[in-house]
Amino acid sequence: MHQKVVILDFGSQYTQLIARRIRELNVYCEIYPYNHYPELDSTVKGIILSGSPFSVRDPKAPMPDLSGIKGKYPLLGICYGAQLLSHTNGGEVLPSKIREYGRATMEVVDSTCPLFKDLSASSQVWMSHGDTIAKVPDNFKITASTADVKVGAFQVLGEKTYGIQFHPEVYHSTEGSRLLKNFVVGICGCDQSWTPASFIEESIAMLRKTIGNDKVVLGLSGGVDSSVAAILLHKAIGKNLTCIFVDNGLLRKNEFHDVLDSYQHLGLNVIGVDASQKFYDDLKGVTDPEAKRKAIGRDFVEVFDVEAKKLTDVKWLGQGTIYPDVIESVSVKGPSATIKSHHNVGGLPEKMNLKVIEPLKLLFKDEVRLVGKELGLPVAILGRHPFPGPGLGIRILGEVTAEKVKLLQEADSIYVQGLKETGLYEKIWQAGVILLPVQSVGVMGDERTYEFVVALRAVTSTDGMTADWYPFPHEFLARISNEIINRVKGINRVVYDVSSKPPATIEWE
Repeated sequence: MHQKVVILDFGSQYTQLIARRIRELNVYCEIYPYNHYPELDSTVKGIILSGSPFSVRDPKAPMPDLSGIKGKYPLLGICYGAQLLSHTNGGEVLPSKIREYGRATMEVVDSTCPLFKDLSASSQVWMSHGDTIAKVPDNFKITASTADVKVGAFQVLGEKTYGIQFHPEVYHSTEGSRLLKNFVVGICGCDQSWTPASFIEESIAMLRKTIGNDKVVLGLSGGVDSSVAAILLHKAIGKNLTCIFVDNGLLRKNEFHDVLDSYQHLGLNVIGVDASQKFYDDLKGVTDPEAKRKAIGRDFVEVFDVEAKKLTDVKWLGQGTIYPDVIESVSVKGPSATIKSHHNVGGLPEKMNLKVIEPLKLLFKDEVRLVGKELGLPVAILGRHPFPGPGLGIRILGEVTAEKVKLLQEADSIYVQGLKETGLYEKIWQAGVILLPVQSVGVMGDERTYEFVVALRAVTSTDGMTADWYPFPHEFLARISNEIINRVKGINRVVYDVSSKPPATIEWE
């Protein structure tokens, strides 16, 4: 078992970012709600208390009993975590006279504190708090301050217990990663052995032990998560894994055949199923976005079920669930409504009496890509932009028909190919074309036309939670617009979406 750092989550928007920063140091960590975590064993080398939207003075504020942790494990409180340590040990936390939010300059008061080893005496940090620690307990020593916050950081005398009022995990804290390294490596003693190669080795061993000689079925989407999960399972159990790749008729142009070919070159045992007509039939007359999503999800389950039942002695359903999905499902705020039902094959495990195996459930998205690279997955799969589970079904506003899908596939192919030819594809998080439910007047030759309008969408992002529209050169937009209008009969107008998320979403439906 790997050494690990446990992060207790008090509901902060930055909790996952703390974990990602620690993982970047090749140190394994796990996130748990502050009020629901497993028994701490010898693999736990340290504990971090996250920030929180609560104030410690709030009657409903999280107030866990830390007596089994404090003084027994290295402990770092961040923002609310620091205030909690002070408040519950005899200190005083009061509303800030000046709400400190944004960049601040931290001055190290005690350079002997191991948390600040090799840090500059003065550095930029990111603050986000409405309370301040007005008075620390007698055995707490102030180790850093800012112009407005005297208790910028502290250490408990005689313990490996520390508190910081700022957020080292955000990019704006310029030496934040160094501070986190001082805690997890220097103070906790973690050995930085959590790497893609070690994850693969341990996962294959775990999968073999868990699955034995049983058979596994897995639904492939062509995306990164399901592909990496499939390769890991394939390396562990070989021919006992069968993958099913369903063509719902809503994939990109030639994608079904291209991706199927890639999978077969990787040695995977893949069954390709063309079920596009069933999806088109069931989407006839459906215009509500959520109704479309449900119809597509239901059809996928039905097709997958039929194909999976043709296999014999299958005991497990493989899924490409990743760590953010797991965290969301046990978050401090309870089950999250943000988990999209099309991520996993909803209802199938119970319906088919299968056990679920999720090889990637401990990894963040960027780690999945690193593992995929280590496994030798082709760039065509690893570098793919995120693509929605319902596919082009939610990029055709209004009713979906085979004719509209063909139009959109052609326009989308011209756009994506243009991005790749000009070296723009890698700079963009997600790009696609949306077919609008309007037709506009145009002129081609001597004739008036009355044809469809498409919108181009391209955004930059790190995790999809927020996104900015990409500022294309005008020449690129002009070229793509001309190519789509000239080559795709049925489209006579192209527009570009310059909305960011929030307030808009990346997809239109």
